[in-house]
Formats: sequence, C-alpha cells, structure tokens
Amino acid sequence: MSHDFDAQKRETFDSFDEMKKGGMTLPQTSIVEFYLLADSDEANWSACEKALQAKGFSTQRDHDEDTLIVTTKTALRITAEVIWEAERKVSEIGVAYDFLPDGWEFGFD
Repeated sequence: MSHDFDAQKRETFDSFDEMKKGGMTLPQTSIVEFYLLADSDEANWSACEKALQAKGFSTQRDHDEDTLIVTTKTALRITAEVIWEAERKVSEIGVAYDFLPDGWEFGFD
C-alpha cells in the first residue's frame, strides 16, 4: 500500500489553520520533531536512521522501540509550508524503510 502524501499535507495545513483559529501564538522559529512508527517487524531502523542523518536530521529511538524520533538540527521557520517541506523529506525516507509518519511537534528551543 502506498502512502497518501496529499492527505498528509492537507492534515499539516489543517493543523496550522486550527492552531491559528484557536488563538495559539506560534513561535517564529523552533526545532521540530517528527515521529515515524515502525509499520512492521521488517522496519529497517539502522538504514532509516542513516538516511535521515545523511539529510541533516538527528534521530533517536523511543524507549518502547516502536517510534523513531527525527529532529531538525536547526530551528525552522514555523509555517505550514516550511514544516511540510521537512515533513515530506522525513516521511519519504521513513516510508522507504517501512515506517509510517505519525505527526510532529515544535517548541523545543
């Protein structure tokens, strides 16, 4: 089954709309964490981490070993467009190694 990047993009842009409508004050810039869930026992953790690190991200496995936490090394401008650009890169790599995108967070500065 292929991943629906268009639906994922809509979800990211909808999240920004909801945050703004809810009156949330967004930071100008922030480190961003993206989450990838292992989709099966065949998920290739090491190769995925190596590919993400080669693209300039930091990686860390969560304590339960079912989620790969992918972090930007520098703060990103917090807009839907900029977040989506990084999210797509992370997701494309993750999907190639049997991981599913599972959201993102900012505010780690």
